[in-house]
Amino acid sequence: MLTKFESKSNRVKGLAFHPQRPWILTSLHNGVIQLWDYRMGTLLERFDEHDGPVRGIDFHHVQPLLVSGGDDYRIKVWDYKLRRCLFTLLGHLDYIRTVNFHGEYPWVVSASDDQTIRIWNWQSRSCVSVLTGHNHYVMCASFHPKDDLIVSASLDQTVRVWDITGLRKKTVRGPPVAIGTHITSSSLQEIGASSTSASSVVSRVNADLFGGNDAIVKYVLEGHDRGVNWASFHPTLPLVISGADDRQVKLWRMNETKAWEVDTMRGHSNNVSCVVFHPKHELIVSNSEDRSIRVWDISKRLGVQTFRRENDRFWILAAHPVQNLLAAGHDSGMIVFKLERERPAFGSHLDTLFYVKDRYLRIHEYSPRRDLPMLSLRRPTGHAQNGVCAGPRSLEYNTMNPSEHNVILFSQQDGGSFELLVFPGDVIASNQQGESSDPKRGLALSAVFLSRNRFAVLDKNRQIIIKDLNNEKRKSVPPPNPSTDCMFFAGTSGRLLLRTDDRVMLFEPQSRRVLAELQVARIKYVIWNQDCSRVALLSKHGITIASRDLEQLCSVTETVRVKGGGWDDRIFLYTTLNHVKYCLTNGDTGIIRTLDVPVYITRANQKQLYCLDRELKHCILSVDNTEAVFKLALEDKNYLEVMNMIKHSKLCGKAIIVYLQEKGYPEVALHFVDDLQTRFKLALACGNIEVAMNTAYEIGDDECWHRLGMEALRQGNHQVVEMSYQRTKNFERLSFLYLLTGNIEKLRKMLKIAEMRRDIMGRFHNSLFLGDATERTRVLEEAGQSPLAYVTAVSHGMLEEAGRIKELLQSAGRPIPIVLHNSQLMQPPTPILRSDNWPLLAIPKSTFRNSYEDQSEHDDTVDNTSSPGWDADLDLDDVKVDEVEAESDEVGGWGEDLDIDDAANEDADYASSNLKADEAVSRTYIVPVAGICPENRWCKNSAHAADHAAAGSFGSSMNYLNRQISIVNFSPMRGRFLVLHAASKSSVPGLPLSSSYGIAMLRDGNVANGSCFPRIANSMPQLIDALRNSYRLFQKGNFQASRERFHHILRCIPLIIAESRSHANEVGFSSILFSFPLVCLVI
Repeated sequence: MLTKFESKSNRVKGLAFHPQRPWILTSLHNGVIQLWDYRMGTLLERFDEHDGPVRGIDFHHVQPLLVSGGDDYRIKVWDYKLRRCLFTLLGHLDYIRTVNFHGEYPWVVSASDDQTIRIWNWQSRSCVSVLTGHNHYVMCASFHPKDDLIVSASLDQTVRVWDITGLRKKTVRGPPVAIGTHITSSSLQEIGASSTSASSVVSRVNADLFGGNDAIVKYVLEGHDRGVNWASFHPTLPLVISGADDRQVKLWRMNETKAWEVDTMRGHSNNVSCVVFHPKHELIVSNSEDRSIRVWDISKRLGVQTFRRENDRFWILAAHPVQNLLAAGHDSGMIVFKLERERPAFGSHLDTLFYVKDRYLRIHEYSPRRDLPMLSLRRPTGHAQNGVCAGPRSLEYNTMNPSEHNVILFSQQDGGSFELLVFPGDVIASNQQGESSDPKRGLALSAVFLSRNRFAVLDKNRQIIIKDLNNEKRKSVPPPNPSTDCMFFAGTSGRLLLRTDDRVMLFEPQSRRVLAELQVARIKYVIWNQDCSRVALLSKHGITIASRDLEQLCSVTETVRVKGGGWDDRIFLYTTLNHVKYCLTNGDTGIIRTLDVPVYITRANQKQLYCLDRELKHCILSVDNTEAVFKLALEDKNYLEVMNMIKHSKLCGKAIIVYLQEKGYPEVALHFVDDLQTRFKLALACGNIEVAMNTAYEIGDDECWHRLGMEALRQGNHQVVEMSYQRTKNFERLSFLYLLTGNIEKLRKMLKIAEMRRDIMGRFHNSLFLGDATERTRVLEEAGQSPLAYVTAVSHGMLEEAGRIKELLQSAGRPIPIVLHNSQLMQPPTPILRSDNWPLLAIPKSTFRNSYEDQSEHDDTVDNTSSPGWDADLDLDDVKVDEVEAESDEVGGWGEDLDIDDAANEDADYASSNLKADEAVSRTYIVPVAGICPENRWCKNSAHAADHAAAGSFGSSMNYLNRQISIVNFSPMRGRFLVLHAASKSSVPGLPLSSSYGIAMLRDGNVANGSCFPRIANSMPQLIDALRNSYRLFQKGNFQASRERFHHILRCIPLIIAESRSHANEVGFSSILFSFPLVCLVI
């Protein structure tokens, strides 16, 4: 059993699959109906209007309807798009057991404990027939998929088959409901009103009382010793299956005149709750209150599989009408499962695909699109003949033997078995069916090719057996990990990939060494690229990309199952249940297209995917991998290719914009943006003041101008800052900007503007910036601060003004403030620079921008003047003064309410004339990119545990020591790690009131190209001296101190970096040291 989905809930009494969508309905014992997406594993909707348990549930085949019946004697028809109940059908007098839609006609059949079966017209909302004849509870009733038949099961120990041909002829007029027609509640009312008449009401009442003759009993199947709980039709054959409380499953056959029992299947130890036919194979599936699900073969009438749960009784089964899916409801929820895997067994090499179909090994050639059978495979034995685990699980092709074709087929028969097929290499060219030279078979957990004429087998004892192509044992090697349960091809001859529960190991059987290992979730498939330099390790919900030596490059996690994949050069394309996606080695992923049904990639070639579906049909999918190629070109810094793709490809969307921002290319993202707000943000991110200002003009928002001013101030472009402050009427900041730039003339204008705006604080600040004491005195006096005005006048030597104010204070009876004699005149600071713009950060243009400009000079077909923003110069000479005035008026410019005609014009002219002089400098501004700290370089460039410990990356250092010398307990190493980390840096005092500066201590390497490494506190001469001292202590009998010294040396040895070959040889004395602490401990 392959469980695809499982839910936890109250007891499940009813199940129904949707015919097209990946949905399943569950009706619970607590009265709730749940709609699940079993592919995504999410609950879509809940319907809760029944009073009591809901036992019957069903989807309509075409309409967005579902029907339910419960213990409240009610049948409800729901619209799952509207998410509400449309109407309720009343008529049953006891619990309703099952409900079922007809495939063509607007009918619903229901079975009830009132011993009747009712057929309802859900369009007219009326009961069209009542089937009576059972004398006990009717446990189930359902329509035949094609014929005018109904099968019912009852606790009266009978199964009845009803003929409803007369009912169809009587009630159905016209064609059935058209596919795709949505039935609304209003249309249902119209149909119901038009079809209701007095005669139909009378006939319906008579039918309710006495039973109509429109549906007659065709067969009564008797044979069960106790009540029958379930009966169902075969979808194509004239067969009926039933399960009863006598713990038996009976198979019945029908013809035009009679029905008879074919056989009885025994095996359940309690009441059989439900039994159905498998949708794809000639199998019967039954479940029971004995907590088991059993699978029976129709032809042999024998049980072939049994699945059990520990504590839950099974109550209901459902089979998907078109897919290989089953569902079972139990006491604590339900499960959706398959009886076998549907993934085809295939292997691809160069232009040829090898796969298994219909007991034949077939070959498909991609280029001529030729498909032919090559070898006939043996018929499976045992249970596999019945369709359960019938095909091979995997196919391995020997790519290392060019002289002939070698194929290993692995299946789950007998707990795991393999079959080795060998046939000549010229069979494909001859276009004839080949013959295998005596296929070799054996039992194993896994089998994979090791070299040209050798393959490896993992036997039941978890031993690796090396065999030749004659299936003769050549060598036996124990795996390095006893929990190894599977092997994969390792990309090159003489190596194996061994899988355990939580990791993959690169193993060399010849030397019995583990070359590398990678911690990864339990992988299922391994896919190599063309030159075997990259490998994709596929698990149930994840993908790990690694190098040939098993160094992890990236890891991707999916929410749904990963089905398969293939390499297209450096792009890994893979499929999930409903998407085709890509993954790059740097971890970037994306969706290429959606899928209707799951497919398995066999080959990826440029913009085509060659796939196999679950029916083993070949299909070619067209994919657009432009986004992945664009990201690769950006990663490779192939800027000419990037620019070419920008001009000629349709790359768009927020995802690509966010990606470019995250990767540090906001200037590239500008080409994909038409939205003004997004374009403005990107222009600020890349420091492009020209594009940001042009966009701010179009937006006309004060917030944008404020942000533009902040960015321009950061870059030192104070002309744009001035324009931004003028646009936002930020007078305080504008005055302070004029103070910093020493623009006295503009400060006087700001003082005049503040006076017209009656801004007391603005006048005072501007007069303070100008050093105008007379104006400050006037402002203080007008504000009612006469004492302060007197102090200001006296301090600045304005005696006449001070005398006048003193008289006013005396006449008002106010005290005269005391003025200090050491007061001094306050003057504004003198600006350091009075140039047009402050010096900008001298950074050269980026490589991308240079590449773009070089290409633009030689590209005559592209009109660069038509695309504003990227390379356009900020030329404000083309902007007329009238246009500036108009724009200022539209956005509420500062000259409108102040009645100053020349202020805005002069400012605009000033910014336009001065900004052009610095446009060449501003165009070259690029935001500095943070460098890489030495610690990160050490971890990136070194694979020694000591370098990682010196960098402070203790976790990676522990991983290296665990892999290299199998250290598990790192507590004794803690002190050495801290010493190495502390000794790798020194501290240099900084300027006053600033922190100290840390300098990395380097031992060798080139600092310029980043290949430097840290200086390690341990060295071989130090350890040799410590060893000699330990020997002396040992000879003197001081064993405790000697043991401590020896332990210290042992902790230092793994963190030693040998500077020469002689030092590397001296490290070998560590084997001698292990005996001394033990001797000291014994003594």
